[in-house]
Amino acid sequence: MGAGQYDRFDVPVTLSSDDRFLASHSEFEAWAKGRKQLRMEFFYRDMRRKSGLLMDGNEPVGGQWNFDVENRKRANRNKIIPRPLHFPPDRITREVMELVETYFGDHIGSTKSFGFAVTRADALNQQAHFLNHALAHFGDYQDAMLSDEPFLWHSILSPYINSGLIDPIELCKQVEQCYLNGNVPINAAEGFIRQIIGWREYVRGIYWMAGPDYVRRNELSATRSLPDFYWTGQTDMHCLSQAIGQTLEHAYAHHIQRLMITGNFALLIGANPQEVHEWYLAVYADAYEWVELPNTLGMSQFADGGMLASKPYAASGAYINRMSDYCRACRYEAKSKTGPDACPFNALYWDFIGRNEAKLRSNPRMAMPYKNWDRMSPEDQSALRRQARKFVETLG
Repeated sequence: MGAGQYDRFDVPVTLSSDDRFLASHSEFEAWAKGRKQLRMEFFYRDMRRKSGLLMDGNEPVGGQWNFDVENRKRANRNKIIPRPLHFPPDRITREVMELVETYFGDHIGSTKSFGFAVTRADALNQQAHFLNHALAHFGDYQDAMLSDEPFLWHSILSPYINSGLIDPIELCKQVEQCYLNGNVPINAAEGFIRQIIGWREYVRGIYWMAGPDYVRRNELSATRSLPDFYWTGQTDMHCLSQAIGQTLEHAYAHHIQRLMITGNFALLIGANPQEVHEWYLAVYADAYEWVELPNTLGMSQFADGGMLASKPYAASGAYINRMSDYCRACRYEAKSKTGPDACPFNALYWDFIGRNEAKLRSNPRMAMPYKNWDRMSPEDQSALRRQARKFVETLG
C-alpha cells in the first residue's frame, strides 16, 4: 500500500509487509480457501516445505512430520533444570518501572521480578542460553509442569520474537543446526520449530482472515465471570494457584499451563470468552492480540466452534495429575469425583460434557467422552452435575 493513503495521520504513510513471518495474509487465505477444516498440521507441512527446515528433499527429516507423541513426558526433579537468564533493569527500564509503580501500583502484577531483556543483544544472549542449556530436553518435557518451577526447559523467547528483537526464522535455523550437529534429538528440534513456523504462523493467519468479528464469537454461550482468584492467585486448587501466581509474578506461563490449567478451568465453568481473552491479553508479556486471541478464544475456549481447534480442550483432574506434581500438594483429591475433597476439575468436566451435549456430541473427537458419559447411570450423572453446581456457586 503506497504512501499518502491514510489522510487521517496528516503525514505520508507507507505500509510495508512484515518480514518476520513465512506466510503473508494472502498466502494463508489462499491455503485456507475451499478447505472444510483449517488444521494446523497441514499448514505446518507447507511451511516446512517452503522454509526447507528439517527437510530431506521433499521428505521430512526423521521420516515423519510430527514427533509430538514423544513430547509428553512427565518431568521430575532429578534432572538439572536450567534457569533463564535474568537481566538487571537498566536506567530507562528502572524509570519505566517507577512510573508503573506510581500510576498503576494498585493493579495486578509486580515489577519486582522484572528481568526480561530489553535490547536485541540481551535477547540474543537468552536465545543462546536456551539453545545451549534447555533445547535438548524441551521436546521431552514441553507439556510438563512442576510446582515452583515456572520455566523448566522452555525458551522464554516469545516476548522477544513477538516484539521483533529476535528473528524467528533465524532462530529456527539455529535450532535445526543444533539437531544436525547432534546436540539435540529430533523431537526437541521439530517440536520447537513446529511452535514457530507451524502454530505461530497459523494463528496469525486465522486472526487476520477471521476479521474483527472473531472476538465476539461465543459458540458455547458462556457467560460466567472469571473468579476473583484470577487476579490474586489465592485458591485452594494448587494447580491454579501455581499457574496464576507465576503469571502475576513473571508475566509468563507456558502453553500447557495456559491451555490446560487456567484456560481449561475457565472453559469448564463456562466463563465468558471475551473476558477470558481480555485477561490473557493483560497478564502475559508476549500477548499481542494477533497471537493471543486465536489461542484463547479459539484453542482454549472453543468459542469459534471449531474453526481453529478440532475439539474443546477440556480435561478432568486426571490430565493435570498425569502431567504435573501439582496434585500432590493440593488439598483436593485428584481421583475423587464427588464429595468435599474431590478435585473440582472432575465434576466440572462432566458437567461441561452434559451441559454442552447438543453442540458437542456430533463432534467425532468427542465420541469417547460421550460414550463414557452414556455408561454412567442417571443418578451418577446427576450427582456429578450437582457437585459441579455446588462448587461453581462458591465462586461468586
